Amino acid sequence: MSIAVTLPDGNQLSLPDGATGADAAAAIGPGLARAALAVRVSHPEAGEQSQLRDLSSPLPDGAQIAIITAKSGQEALALIRHDAAHVLATAVMELYPGVKISIGPAIEGGFYYDFDFPEGVSLSEEAFPEIEARMREHIAAGEPFTRTDVPVPKARERFVAEGQDYKVELIDDLVAAAEPDSPLRSVSLYENGPFTDLCRGPHAPSTAAIGAFALQSVAGAYWRGDPSRRMLTRIYGTAFFSKKDLAEHLRLLEEARARDHRRLGRELGLFAFSEISPGSPFWKPAGMVIFNELTELWRAENRARGYREVRTPIIYDVELWKRSGHWEKYKDNMYFADVDGRPMGLKPMNCPAHIELYKDERHSYRDLPVRYSEAGIVHRHEPSGVLHGLLRVRHITQDDAHIFCTEEQVTDEVVACLRFGFFMYEIFGFEPRLELSTRPEKRIGTDEMWDRAERALAGALESEGLAYELNPGDGAFYGPKIDLHMTDSIGRSWQLGTVQLDYSMPERFEISYTGADNAEHRPVMIHRALLGSFERFVGILIEHYAGRLPLWLAPSQALVLTISERAAAYGGQVAQSLRDAGLRVQLDDRSESLGRKVRDAELSRAPYMLVVGEQEAQAGTVAVRRRDGHQESGVHLDELIERLLGEVAARR
Repeated sequence: MSIAVTLPDGNQLSLPDGATGADAAAAIGPGLARAALAVRVSHPEAGEQSQLRDLSSPLPDGAQIAIITAKSGQEALALIRHDAAHVLATAVMELYPGVKISIGPAIEGGFYYDFDFPEGVSLSEEAFPEIEARMREHIAAGEPFTRTDVPVPKARERFVAEGQDYKVELIDDLVAAAEPDSPLRSVSLYENGPFTDLCRGPHAPSTAAIGAFALQSVAGAYWRGDPSRRMLTRIYGTAFFSKKDLAEHLRLLEEARARDHRRLGRELGLFAFSEISPGSPFWKPAGMVIFNELTELWRAENRARGYREVRTPIIYDVELWKRSGHWEKYKDNMYFADVDGRPMGLKPMNCPAHIELYKDERHSYRDLPVRYSEAGIVHRHEPSGVLHGLLRVRHITQDDAHIFCTEEQVTDEVVACLRFGFFMYEIFGFEPRLELSTRPEKRIGTDEMWDRAERALAGALESEGLAYELNPGDGAFYGPKIDLHMTDSIGRSWQLGTVQLDYSMPERFEISYTGADNAEHRPVMIHRALLGSFERFVGILIEHYAGRLPLWLAPSQALVLTISERAAAYGGQVAQSLRDAGLRVQLDDRSESLGRKVRDAELSRAPYMLVVGEQEAQAGTVAVRRRDGHQESGVHLDELIERLLGEVAARR
């Protein structure tokens, strides 16, 4: 008896019946057998989705397989980070008898494990060296990860006997979640050395695959994310295949800490947060400069592309959200109020409001496309644990737009949205990466609508010859979407823009236009945002530029520094001339030394320092110090103003 599996290059591999991923790797070559960590298996004919499995797992006949090695990128990293979480739990249980364990997944950038320590034990980062030393012992031992499928009663009995209450609760929940006609009969346990965990896997063959790791921080985390449940201790860490990769990752983390927009926001006086309105930024005058400059850019470029700006209310009858489909998905994250006996909700997005605007007028095919833009304020109740400066807020200003068009106009409008995004990102030096997200499991609309929408978005991308990644199942609940991602100056990826195609809401709200045949037709709706939200985009920019914003965005574009009191009057004239030209300038005429003034100016991150003394006053010039260290002396004021205005206009 034999089975056949298909390799990524399309070649078939014949193996004995019952062969595993490890057997497949060995059949391909001894080098791959040594490097193999896991196997990705998909079996479309049997209706099985692609899934990562242990190398010891038997392969089904007719499957498509791919052997995972250290060269497999993020998929391989996630695997050994999950391994490292188990090794962390192993070490903690040995060092702290009586500790209760809960869950320990791999996450973006690393892993964590949540612990419930015995009464009186409070763990801090000072304990990391001892924990890491014990972890290194288990990694050096190359302890195999062994999976065993255990009957539910036996597994439950084991964890009850060990006093591991959280594992017992997880098993009970798995049993309760199973379908009545397909009850859960067994669960998988993984052993590595002295440690056994309830886990669905997969894992690498042994702990030796973890090349390098570091524990990073300690935080509190409610069990199941529920504030009414017990607070656990979460230990974060990361793992890589090499010490070099770990060192580079830690360097980038340190750089990210130095760029943290929350710290820079305080230092530069841009914004503040207060418990009187959690998760909602208070913009200071300097921060409003950045916000307003971005808004003006957004407004001017929307206008140039045929968008008409609108403004819609913040609060609506909840029936609107039920009709749009948002109620089912967003009601737990909405804010509500009773107004004259009517239940009302603050809007979490602008789409239904723009539909109401469209419905308020009759439209002919000659009017389409109708393009509305709005810097719309929306509110979403994000859990307090995920709030993060400007990057995750409850009060959100979206750079929103909605387009109502005919079926024939869809491709052109989607392409125009993408080109608009490319234009905007080029201003900041961002190169977008595109991702097409298709229908999620929970959605509205018919399959025929989704088929049309997904074909249209893919067709628009292909018509422009644009490379994109497919992200199955991650579309909006009302339609598929193209997301635009970018990488910042220290290599972090951010999702910014989105272009979403929607056949469902026009149907739900029964909107129409009169066609050339004088009959009523249903328009197609495109949801489009390019910056994402102004708050989040400002936070990203602060970190991308490390607070050194380009001249056109900088709250203070130039600082005039006087060398002596005798130059104070001329310094005031220089500052006023620049202000009269429309530039944002501050004057430092304190009786401090020039060195002190320069140091303070550097901390402000202003693009230009203009130094003036008696010599400059007599010649009508300034000495220019740029933020990058370049210096010029004897620059005439008129020449400087022209130069700065040109740089602002070009948005360099």
